[in-house]
Amino acid sequence: MKWIKKLKIMKPRFWFLLGSLGCVFLLSMGAYFQFNQDLEPCPLCISQRIAIFLTGLVFMSAVSHNPAQIGINRYAILGALSAFSGGAISTRHIWIQNLPPDKVPECTPAIEYMLQNFPLIDTVKLMLSGTGDCAKVDWTMFGFSMPVWTLLAFLMLAALSLVQIWNHD
Repeated sequence: MKWIKKLKIMKPRFWFLLGSLGCVFLLSMGAYFQFNQDLEPCPLCISQRIAIFLTGLVFMSAVSHNPAQIGINRYAILGALSAFSGGAISTRHIWIQNLPPDKVPECTPAIEYMLQNFPLIDTVKLMLSGTGDCAKVDWTMFGFSMPVWTLLAFLMLAALSLVQIWNHD
């Protein structure tokens, strides 16, 4: 068992690095689907990407800072909060995708238009509440839509983050 400690794979810094690499992978997959598969992200997809980016930023900050246990706890809580926020957005997206067609919110202008012509707070509200565009399911794997897989990823990132509270020498 001493050889495991020497590998330093049990240290929080390693797990935060793994989590940040996971976030890079998730963002890369989003870019792949957008630019190679021509799947335009809806407002909730963009909001989820922002949450993934923020979670990765917290994880990478923990890696570069390499704090003592109190700092690890703080980064773990921040990372979990960020991931749970993204999970809440994913849950909203899944809910909208499962609404009956007559209950789906109306579509709104494109994000670029809203950013140029609406107050920022209104654009953020629209991005977080979802639109009719968010109800469309363009891609599935094993019968689950992209927001379901993203929710699973957020839950895994939150768990990875929180476990670091108890992961110390």
